[in-house]
Amino acid sequence: MNKLTLLALLAPLALFAQPKEKPTVEQLFSVQTVKVQKVRTAHSKENYGFIKADEARIYDISPRFGGFVEKLYADKIYKYVKKGEPLVTLYSPEVYKAKEDYLNSYRYTKVRDNKAMLRSAKLKLELLGVDEKEITAVLKNKKVSQNITIYAPVSGYIFTKNIVDGAAFSAKNKLFEIVNLDEVWVETKIFEDDVNWIKKANDFRVSFKTTNKVYTTHNKLLYPNLNPKEATLTMRLRLDNADNTLFPGMYATVVSKGTPHEYLTLPQSAVIRKDGKYYVFVVGEFEGEYEPKEVNAQPLNNDTYIIKGLNAGDEVVNNAMFMMDSDAQINGLF
Repeated sequence: MNKLTLLALLAPLALFAQPKEKPTVEQLFSVQTVKVQKVRTAHSKENYGFIKADEARIYDISPRFGGFVEKLYADKIYKYVKKGEPLVTLYSPEVYKAKEDYLNSYRYTKVRDNKAMLRSAKLKLELLGVDEKEITAVLKNKKVSQNITIYAPVSGYIFTKNIVDGAAFSAKNKLFEIVNLDEVWVETKIFEDDVNWIKKANDFRVSFKTTNKVYTTHNKLLYPNLNPKEATLTMRLRLDNADNTLFPGMYATVVSKGTPHEYLTLPQSAVIRKDGKYYVFVVGEFEGEYEPKEVNAQPLNNDTYIIKGLNAGDEVVNNAMFMMDSDAQINGLF
């Protein structure tokens, strides 16, 4: 692209101009200019993602024994349960026999000292997953309960329930899945071109449509797995959610910010991309003269570019697209 002079386009218009009020190029073509600004700010980028449950806070309730459901307390999907709250009472022949063996071992050691036998019988109950309170109750009450109760190991929501009252189950069957949402993940896609600076970003603001609260976090993880079709990596953020207002599947807006630096900036409208390169139109020496100049440009945010190749205070055309169209018409480029 050569120097673009708008005076050539003014000739037809000059015939209608009044001598006493001769318009300028800027007035005729509404050419507005802007100066390169030096600012100190943080590079920011907006991305979108979704809430996911923290995998470390998902608990499967899968007994190590088979049996039958006697009483179901956690009887509804998505019911909230507190840690230590009973989930279900079961009858298991295997557990019942193990309890009897423990009590008989205790009675035997009263006659003949054999602590190893007693420890072995107790260990069997522990390995079957019997709650410590029930093991203690065997010796305290000197009798064996036919049933066993399973308690919630953590507070959370019942996301999976695979049993009903009276159902039979086998060892290793998953009866419940409890999800604790006191902390959650946000997963968002990051383009490969943004990976270098996102690694240096240390401040993330996450917002949701369902709440006016803006969540701040510094805890991030980039998954070491690039999607070749999308050329994206997944970034995971961890959010505190003690009030349980965030749930898996919620849509999130993520604004990432890096460490503040000094940048030379121009508005997005002053920069145009052509053939993979970025250009601006610098104000020339004469009125109506604008020279296209190639620059290095990177997005700072949604409406501002970081510029290299110009100096603070340099004046350029604010509407680069208009100048590109004018240049094309004059030089027959398109």
